[in-house]
Amino acid sequence: MKTNFKRAALMLTGALLSGSVFAQTNNSESNEFVKPFAGSAAYNTWSIGINAGLPSLILATGGHNTFDHWQPTLGYGLSIRDQIVHSFGLQLDYNGGTVKGGVSSNVPYVFNNAGERYTNFSTKFNQVSLSGVLNFATVDYLRRKNAVQFYLNGGLGIVYYTPTVTGYNGSDFPTTASSSFKSSALVMPIGLGVKFKVSDAVAINLGYNENFIDASSFSGVNQYPKTSHYSYGYGGIEFSLGSKSKPHLQWANPIASIQNEYLTEEQRLQRQIDAQKAANDQLRADMAAANANLAKYTTDSDGDGVSDFFDKCPGTPSGVKVDGSGCPLPVAAPAPASVTKVFVTEEDRKIVKEAIRNLEFDFGKATIRAHSYPSLDRVAQLLIDKNFSLKLAGHTDNVGSSDANMRLSKARAESIKSYLVSKGANASSIEATGYGKNQPIATNKTAKGRQINRRVEFTLF
Repeated sequence: MKTNFKRAALMLTGALLSGSVFAQTNNSESNEFVKPFAGSAAYNTWSIGINAGLPSLILATGGHNTFDHWQPTLGYGLSIRDQIVHSFGLQLDYNGGTVKGGVSSNVPYVFNNAGERYTNFSTKFNQVSLSGVLNFATVDYLRRKNAVQFYLNGGLGIVYYTPTVTGYNGSDFPTTASSSFKSSALVMPIGLGVKFKVSDAVAINLGYNENFIDASSFSGVNQYPKTSHYSYGYGGIEFSLGSKSKPHLQWANPIASIQNEYLTEEQRLQRQIDAQKAANDQLRADMAAANANLAKYTTDSDGDGVSDFFDKCPGTPSGVKVDGSGCPLPVAAPAPASVTKVFVTEEDRKIVKEAIRNLEFDFGKATIRAHSYPSLDRVAQLLIDKNFSLKLAGHTDNVGSSDANMRLSKARAESIKSYLVSKGANASSIEATGYGKNQPIATNKTAKGRQINRRVEFTLF
């Protein structure tokens, strides 16, 4: 008994030390909650445990194995469990130890069926059993974490036992002789217990089992048809197995997981809403700045067709023809009556198409970008050489208000006209008109369609 007790003490000490180390390396709460309905693969389900306790011939529910006086001894056990669902698991148990008993002072001995008398027994046993474990407090409605868990267990196994009995020799004095034998039988363990969670990987386990044996001689004295039994109260430690990034299924709180999933999704949606609000605010600020910038390109106080921003000769009288800078043009002599009409050729159209293709403005403005100048220079020279008239029609997509788009389209057409006039073209032969978003040639539902709709059309005649 002393040897068994020392061995069990060493086992428990080593287990506590290793469990302490495991608890330190697996103390993260980052993976405490798993998404609802994620399946058992998202959890650790296996665990092992060791225990030590006191086996007894007396049951808490009543009854004894012929002998009515219990003598304390040491028992020990090892368990391996697979948690199938939150509330149920299968557990393989090994238990061993010694059960001792005797008779009380008012009962000098007990008889077997053959009439033999005995005063003491000592039974060594080894038992293996498979049990179902039902956790009947798996959800904690008061806290998000489960820390205490109650369970019931029941199963079936086999017990190997060797009882030794001491008896009388027929006189009033006991002999020192004893008899023993080896046997085995089916056993049904039924019990209950409670676990206390120390960390994600370690739990303290306290339990009590009553083992009902399908035999009548566990104490060494055959009491057929009565069957034998013994109890085992124990305390131990249990370790979770598996990945450190996963919680163990038996401690998972499904209600808390559902709540955590809801809160996480709510926070994600709120971040998305906040980001969209910020983007909308920035867009409003950009549109306000663009509208303010457009005003200086569209105002034409003297009505000469050149905006005040480009007009170097403000206050030109109405009806006076001006150049691209808004200054009056010299009065030209009447054209000879025999002037020959010039026709638009394919080469002329290519020059205009190239100018349209290369034409670019700053975003939200009527400022022509520098790389568009060479193509516009060729259009200006074409107007000078062949005395063509040119219609400029500005268009936009549907982004922004109608008024802002109308001003922008008009300003861009006027900007091109001013540039061509500044290169020598006749301002009176150029018409600049803005149509805003009213004449799309492609869908405004796609980025490509909107890009096509943002254009200035050149028409030679």
